[in-house]
Amino acid sequence: MADFIISNLPWFWLGVLIVCILIEAFTMALTTVWGGIAAIPLIFIARTGLPFKWQLLIFAILTVVLIVFTRPFAVKKLGLGKNKTNVDTMEGEEVQVTKSITQFQRGEAKARNGVIWTATSEDGTEIPKGTVCIISSVEGNTLILKKKE
Repeated sequence: MADFIISNLPWFWLGVLIVCILIEAFTMALTTVWGGIAAIPLIFIARTGLPFKWQLLIFAILTVVLIVFTRPFAVKKLGLGKNKTNVDTMEGEEVQVTKSITQFQRGEAKARNGVIWTATSEDGTEIPKGTVCIISSVEGNTLILKKKE
């Protein structure tokens, strides 16, 4: 088996490329795609007669370099791992306080979609009923509000 692989190294690297791309297609983790990209030049390098151990070393170095230098950029541009849910999109929205918020008691606020949420003040100040506030964050099912300026 090893002799077959050694005698057909360009096909071996093509197989590595295909396997890496298939794994990436199923995981979408943006990790094995770099191994697939590193296998592309090795398809051509394998035709030069370079020993297999040096080809493996080149493959490993190319893969690591691609992961270190291009993965963060690709993750940032593709926005992977940053799927905002409905609650995450609420930050910055205006709400109206429907039950007064005091320093020691949570109140309620009504969002634009009509849902009434438990609410508390960002800095612990009192917010009277009817005040329009801005959502600064969401903790669990509680809106953290600051007065609109």
